[in-house]
Amino acid sequence: MTVPSRPNRHYEYIDDGPAIYADSFAVIRREARLGHLPANAERLAVRMIHGTGQVDLADDLVIHPDLVPAARAALQAGAPILCDAGMVAAGVTASRLPRGNEVLCFLGDGRVPALAREWGTTRTAAAVSLWEPLLDGAVVAVGNAPTALFHLLEMLADGAPRPAAIVGCPVGFVGAAESKQALTEFAGRYGIDVPYVTARGRRGGSAMTSSALNALAKEEE
Repeated sequence: MTVPSRPNRHYEYIDDGPAIYADSFAVIRREARLGHLPANAERLAVRMIHGTGQVDLADDLVIHPDLVPAARAALQAGAPILCDAGMVAAGVTASRLPRGNEVLCFLGDGRVPALAREWGTTRTAAAVSLWEPLLDGAVVAVGNAPTALFHLLEMLADGAPRPAAIVGCPVGFVGAAESKQALTEFAGRYGIDVPYVTARGRRGGSAMTSSALNALAKEEE
């Protein structure tokens, strides 16, 4: 097997992994406005910003005051992480999980296409219904489809088991902002208070969502 050689150095840049990590978090803390967030959620916010490269994300974050302790306690107890998309699940760092927690996505389940056709909805939303047997006390994460977050909220409004925490950061131009607004108003509308983190507006996505999960899984940066 051929051993590659390093190319000649043509640029000046930091290439020490731990130093890049530490410097990145230092820059975020200098530039981001974090004062409106719960004190226990600073590292969560920093990691979400780190995952997106957008310091102004902090201005759009809405974090329930109980989100961090509720999610951490659930994961420490072995709760699964239920994800709407494979890319969200793939972004979870296994070594950060405190109990080797299962990270599950049911989008590829054989029942999903028929359910989506029958209900006239997206496959991602239909897959969320398959969470129900595992939903009680789970940490759930929606980072792709607004329809999945709406579907989850409708399940909860109809009496489905309550998860311990919701990471609700779907991305997009149709329904994303509205689904996240519905999440922030859910407790007031239905009297069902589930701790959550979300980002107002259109921003979201797999990287943001998995970054949040990694921060909740382990406090250390």
